[in-house]
Amino acid sequence: MSTNYGIHHVDSDVVVADNADDLARKLDADVIKKAAQADAVEHQMTLREAFETHKKAIFWSMALSAALIMEGYDVVVIGSYYGHPAFLKRFGVEAPGTTNGYVIPAQWQSALSNGSSAGGIIGLLFNGYAADRWGPKIVMMTSIIALTGFIFIMVFANSLTMLVIGEVFCGIPWGVFQTLTTAYASEVCPIQLRGYLTAYVNLCWGVGILLSSGVVKATLPIASDWSWRLPFVLQWVWVGPLFLIVWFCPPSPWWLVRKGRLEEAEASIRRLTNQEKVTADDAKATVAMMVHTNELEMEASAGTTYLDCFRKTDARRTEIVMMVFAMQLLSGENLIGQGVQFLQTAGISTNTAFSLNMVLNSMFIIGTIFSWGLLTIFGRRTLYTVGMASMSVVLFIIGGLAWIGTKSSIFAIGSLLIVLNFAYNATLGPICYTLIGEISSTRLRQKSIVLSRIAYQIMNIICGIIVPRMLSPTAWNWGPKSGIFWGVSAGLSTLYCYLRLPETKNRSYGELDLLFEHKVPAWRFKSTKVDQFATHGVVRNDVEYPDSKEEIKHLD
Repeated sequence: MSTNYGIHHVDSDVVVADNADDLARKLDADVIKKAAQADAVEHQMTLREAFETHKKAIFWSMALSAALIMEGYDVVVIGSYYGHPAFLKRFGVEAPGTTNGYVIPAQWQSALSNGSSAGGIIGLLFNGYAADRWGPKIVMMTSIIALTGFIFIMVFANSLTMLVIGEVFCGIPWGVFQTLTTAYASEVCPIQLRGYLTAYVNLCWGVGILLSSGVVKATLPIASDWSWRLPFVLQWVWVGPLFLIVWFCPPSPWWLVRKGRLEEAEASIRRLTNQEKVTADDAKATVAMMVHTNELEMEASAGTTYLDCFRKTDARRTEIVMMVFAMQLLSGENLIGQGVQFLQTAGISTNTAFSLNMVLNSMFIIGTIFSWGLLTIFGRRTLYTVGMASMSVVLFIIGGLAWIGTKSSIFAIGSLLIVLNFAYNATLGPICYTLIGEISSTRLRQKSIVLSRIAYQIMNIICGIIVPRMLSPTAWNWGPKSGIFWGVSAGLSTLYCYLRLPETKNRSYGELDLLFEHKVPAWRFKSTKVDQFATHGVVRNDVEYPDSKEEIKHLD
């Protein structure tokens, strides 16, 4: 990082903006100088300084991410019901020889599992358009109000058809929550905190999942339909507090900059930071940096539609974020989502399966907290790739043990499933949110995250069709042997990570823009030098006049 503020000359082995001369003419020299200064301050800030300066931003980001507790809660509630005695007796078909004597047919399991995914795709597409037009806060509050009504369908459902309809409708606001929370976390905090707060989104999922596991297990002794209705009722508990959090939280300064509301962006930054450490001039400098990055991206790609996500340099970025999210399921994580049924097919009793499921789901919290330590030491690319490779190995072992069939091998499978979930939540689970928040361009972030989550939902629908059939005794009946299938899938995903997944740690959004613009290979992102405020040409009176187009040299 150069200590020169404003446009300056650098050697040809440093990646710079090809349009530096245009930016120098378009933006005021003082704006560029302030932007460069704010960028330098952010890079040089220590983790402790970032925490002390941005305590308010941390609070609002964590509070807003709590919306995903609701989604994580429901995902496991439905999956747990496939082994829930009262639910099976109410909606299942007789299946002599099975643990509970009843099963939910595979096609209905697919419909229930895919209902929220289908609704989520609708909500995601709507959010990508609405959040840019009306702002994330309005869209979020509207979604919370809608969800309040949709929960009634789930609570008072009297058929599997009604439950599927309820899942679809509830999936719409959940789709909105998925993108807005991640985008907000990636926009309100500096480089040093970005990884931790975007990874925290996964912990919120884990809280919801663990909470649902405990609630479902606690309601097992209830003999009536309220045994499965009560877990749905508890979803109303989150609505009021969440609405108030959204109402009072500061808007994203990046969104305000994109709308040209610079004074409001400065005010938002002041609300998100410690005013004893961040002066009004500091806020102006930070906004100047956002303006500079926005202009940098506008020069590369002016549009902000869904089609623009697949044009020029954004096409590569969109491909990567979509694959990063889809690979969460290609890793075999979907077996964890149906942990109760998976454990039952391995030969474990109902009560033990639900107890192990709670331990299994606690890994979402334990693993995410562990990932914060790993993020301090390792890069995003390293963690995601190694995590994927580790899951592939564990899945192959689980699949191999299924052929043995002894009591010891059965409990070994249960233990390995916990190891699998820990590996997932220490690497893939949380790092996914960090990567999609950092790889997408700032102007297309909402839509890029939407498309990445849609890729996840499409893969979730596919998994929702094949996984129940893999595990169901009345269908393919693979049971734990399905681990071999997903081990191969995770292995191929590891290869993709090596070839296509870039390192984003310690990079500003402007630097990432230039790395993608210059088509730097994924494995060279970490070592390539970048200076978004420099030129290879001659600097005269704060205006660039490049004298040559030298080939970019990358450092190995």
